[in-house]
Amino acid sequence: MTMTRPAFRPPILAALPLLALGACAREAGCPDRWCGTAVVVSSAEADLLLPPVTRTDVGVALSDLVFAKLADVGPDAGTVGDSGFVPVLARSWRRDDSVTVSFALRPQARWHDGTPVTAADVAFTFDVYRDSLVASPARPRLDRIAAVTAGDTHTVRFRFLEPYPEQLFDAVYHMRSLPRHLLAAVPRASLAAHAFGRSPVGCGPFRFVRWRPGESVELEADPDFVLGRPGLRRVVWRFIPDPSTAVTQVVAGEADVHGAVAGPDDVRRVNEAAQLRAVRYPAAVYGFIGFNLSDPREGARPHPLFADRELRRALSMAVDREAVVRAVLGDLGEVPVGPVSRGLWIWSDSIEQLPFDTAAARARLAKLGWRDTNRDGVLDRGGRRLAFRLIVPSSSGLRRRAAVVVQDQLRRIGVAMEIEELEFNAFLSRARARRFDAYFGAWAQDPSPASIRDTWTSAGLGGFNFGRYANPEADRLVEAALAARDRSTARARWREAIATINADAPAVWLYAPVAVAAVHRRFDNVSVRPDQWAAALWTWRVKPSERIARDLVAER
Repeated sequence: MTMTRPAFRPPILAALPLLALGACAREAGCPDRWCGTAVVVSSAEADLLLPPVTRTDVGVALSDLVFAKLADVGPDAGTVGDSGFVPVLARSWRRDDSVTVSFALRPQARWHDGTPVTAADVAFTFDVYRDSLVASPARPRLDRIAAVTAGDTHTVRFRFLEPYPEQLFDAVYHMRSLPRHLLAAVPRASLAAHAFGRSPVGCGPFRFVRWRPGESVELEADPDFVLGRPGLRRVVWRFIPDPSTAVTQVVAGEADVHGAVAGPDDVRRVNEAAQLRAVRYPAAVYGFIGFNLSDPREGARPHPLFADRELRRALSMAVDREAVVRAVLGDLGEVPVGPVSRGLWIWSDSIEQLPFDTAAARARLAKLGWRDTNRDGVLDRGGRRLAFRLIVPSSSGLRRRAAVVVQDQLRRIGVAMEIEELEFNAFLSRARARRFDAYFGAWAQDPSPASIRDTWTSAGLGGFNFGRYANPEADRLVEAALAARDRSTARARWREAIATINADAPAVWLYAPVAVAAVHRRFDNVSVRPDQWAAALWTWRVKPSERIARDLVAER
């Protein structure tokens, strides 16, 4: 999932005296292939580095560098069946029967404090993720796993409730292993507030060093990581609240990497910077304006506006989504076909959607009794104006610009939408508490379409279904799609499920971007994954300085 933040703070170069920015700084005794620091910038700060309760994309990216999974998806991001996965903490796995998979852990795996990683840690991890007191956002994705038990020190068994196509994916993708010896005594209800989340001990490619709130998180390579020593010595992730300034840091050579450059103007700036490469990749993200179907002041009551399905449909039809994409992304995006990112295999242009039709939108509103009785330009009914407030994360320049375009389009049909920009953590807090009329969200999806279940069905009402949308028929169709045994059947069922959700208009699906990462040319072995661009950051390497100069000359 992606969220964001505002108010600019000065660059923190002075606060990082040990950093060697720009070209690779050689250090005594440091071989070229392992030398140097990667300075990453983002316009949002991590919330926590404790995987079960981390809810932001930056928090997930950093957690994935500190913690490790049993296995991960392979290059083709396949999620069905048992093949194509890459071993990480587990060296292998076998299927005992149709509902049981056993994993053999690597004996050399260690937590960053030197304690061995065991099967008891993995069983403990599952127990934490599934605990309702923890309220992990991944919890709904694990509800088909009946139990996780330790056989011996290095053998752990997953038992599922039933046979289904994505058993292995569910077992390995959603959970990052946790150190039982450090967290077992922590009360589950207070886990999210525990100091561990700000000073974690993991078993991933990088060790946590320090967190300067509002400024940066610093990590150092773990030379004993089970998959081999990372290609980078250190990663410093800097938080630059102003999105434009974050890009400027990379363009000016004061940082090395920006994983998600948004907007044609900033992409142009990256393309014009001689030391940078613009790496395009299919984004696993879609942006939308979500309606709150419940009253933000009293959640048990329906929203005075958006509980009305026909009103939501009218507002959706009044938004020219193609114009929004052109205005804020140019050729770096398209209109989504529903709550689906471009990276998901279920994307289909044949999925039925509400059309852009302002005449029909006006007619629907008039039929509902909305008219401009006092001629102030805003429709009203029974003394209530057709007006609402949209909360937007101020750290997302893309969403801020898109909100203004939508605001103008709605104004033309007599709807007043006020834009309220919030610092990222405040935005997230309001969204999670359902204290909004509408919110401008951007969900990052994992490789499986099952993430739609967490955000747009009844299963997500206690989690990321912030707008409290629920339709039993949509629930049924999503579950049927998840149970499909082959991709063709699943695709047809997903098409029907998404069309049903679209017809209810719980949100206006606005854009599906093409992602662009700005990467300094001094890095080798650069790969970017759609579901999490930094997942392979630990494999990047710094070129020897003489190669940097030679490559820059050749590329100019």
